[in-house]
Amino acid sequence: MNVVSPSAFAAAALSRAHDRPDLLLDFGDLPASMRAVRDLIAERAERVFSRGVPVRVMVSPGEPIRILPATHNNVTEWAHEVCRPTKFDKHGLIEATTLPDRVAKMYLDHGDWRLRPLDGVTSSPLLADDGSVRSAEGYDEKSRLWCQNIPHVPLPGNPSRADADAALRIIRAMFATFPFADAARITAYDADLVDPDQPPGDAESALIAGLMTAICRPSLWLAPGLLISAPDVSGAGSGKGLLTQAICQIAFGAPPATFTAGHAKEELDKRITSALVQAGPAILLDNANAMSLKSDILASVITERPTEARKFGETKMLPLNSTAWIAITGNGLSVSEDLARRFLACELDPKCDDPEARDFPDGRDGFLATIKARRGELLAAALTIWRWGRLNEATIAKGKPFGSFETWARWIRDPLLALGCADPVEAIARAKARDPRRLKLIELFEQWWADHHNYPIPAARLSEGVKGIIDPQNRGRNYIVATVNAYVGTRAAGFVLTRQDAEGRWGHATYALQKVES
Repeated sequence: MNVVSPSAFAAAALSRAHDRPDLLLDFGDLPASMRAVRDLIAERAERVFSRGVPVRVMVSPGEPIRILPATHNNVTEWAHEVCRPTKFDKHGLIEATTLPDRVAKMYLDHGDWRLRPLDGVTSSPLLADDGSVRSAEGYDEKSRLWCQNIPHVPLPGNPSRADADAALRIIRAMFATFPFADAARITAYDADLVDPDQPPGDAESALIAGLMTAICRPSLWLAPGLLISAPDVSGAGSGKGLLTQAICQIAFGAPPATFTAGHAKEELDKRITSALVQAGPAILLDNANAMSLKSDILASVITERPTEARKFGETKMLPLNSTAWIAITGNGLSVSEDLARRFLACELDPKCDDPEARDFPDGRDGFLATIKARRGELLAAALTIWRWGRLNEATIAKGKPFGSFETWARWIRDPLLALGCADPVEAIARAKARDPRRLKLIELFEQWWADHHNYPIPAARLSEGVKGIIDPQNRGRNYIVATVNAYVGTRAAGFVLTRQDAEGRWGHATYALQKVES
C-alpha cells in the first residue's frame, strides 16, 4: 500500500475537479489529517468563529441570529462542506469517506483553531467615541461582531439641546403607561400616565438609561445590566417582561434569549454560561421571584472582559468576551451587594392587587407592534441624545464616579443627567444599603462593637448576642469561626474586621473591629 507523507495533508488538495478539494486521510497519522481539516475550516467555512470554543453563526430569514457551539458532529459537517475526505481502499484506489469521529474530537480538543474571534452579534448601529455612527453586514473585523440587519438611522449632524430634549420626550411618551414606582402621574385620555412635565424619577430614569445602554452595548467595552423588579405577589403582571421585550425590539429588532433561575445556584450559573457562549445580543433572566440573587459569573462578566467560566461537566475554562446586554426581572427580588453595583434598578409598583387586570392601551401585542413599527424613530431618539452628549461632553457636568463603567457614564449617564434624569448611581447606592446580607453585617458589627469595642477576642469568646447574629440556627463553633474568617477585611457601618494570628502552638487567632472612615 502506498504511504503518503504528512506534507500531502498540509497541501490538503489532491483534485480541484470539484468545488471542494479532496482531502486524503492518513489513518496512520490522524493528527496531520486534523491539522489539514483545521486549516481548511479556517480558510473556507462560512460563519465559523472562535468564542473559546468553535461556534457557527446561524442565520435564518425572519429568525433571531443564533450562535451554536460546535459538537464533534458539527465539525464533521463543516469538514464535508469545505473538502471531500477520501482514503485508500483495499485495492490502493482513492474513495470518498466520512471524516472519522476521532479527527473531529481531536479538532475540538486542539485549541488552536485559527478562527477569527467573535465577541458577539448586533443589529444596532456601531458607535464611536467621536459621535460617528456606521453600519456593517456580516463579520466586522474592527468590532469583532457579527452584524446583521442594522438599520440606517438618520440623525442630526450636530444635535442641539432642544433636539436632545425632544428626543427624551419621545422616549418617555412611549413608556408613559408603565407604573414606575416613584413617578409623578396624571390622568389623560382616560389613562394613568407618567407626568411629562415632571423630571423622570429613579425608576423611569433607570429604564431610559437601560434602553440607551442596550443600544450602545455592542460598542461599549463594559456596561451595567438592568434589573426590573416589582413587589412580591402583587407585582405579577406589572409589565417587567414587556419592558425588556420593548427595549430589545428597539435596540436589536429581536427578543432576548430568556431563561429562568432554576432550583439551584449551579443550575443558574450553567444557564448563564450557556447563554453567554451563544453570544446573543441580549439575555434575560426572567421571573427571579422572591429571592436574593447572587451569581459570581454575572458579576464577573459585567465588570471584566474577558473573563472565564467553567464549561459544565468539564474542568476546562471558557474565555467569555461578552457584548451581551443583560437584564433581570422578578417580584420581591433583591440582589447581593456585588451585583447591586452592576445593575441599574428600575422598580415598578402598580399600587393595586391585580396589576394584570389594568387597562393597558392596545394590549401587550399592540404595544409591541407599535414598538416594532416605530423602531427607527425610537432608535433615532436615543442616538440623538447619545450624539448630543458626545459632541458636547466638555460642557456637560459629570456625575459621581462609577467604577468599571467610566465610558458608559460619559456616553449615557452624564447626558441623561444634563437632561434632568435622576442619577442611577445614587439608586444603586440605595439598593446596596437595602441588601439583606449587608444589613445583617451592619447589625453584626454594631453588636460586636457594643459588646467588645476594639479589643481582640477569640471567636469562642464572642458574646451570646454576637454569636446569635452569626449563627441563629446554632450550627456550632466551626460555623462561627468560618463565618468570622470570611468577614475579615470586610468594611461596613464604619468598621473593618481584622484578624490577629495565633501566638505559639496552642494559641488562638483573635479578631477585632477597627473604626475606619467611610
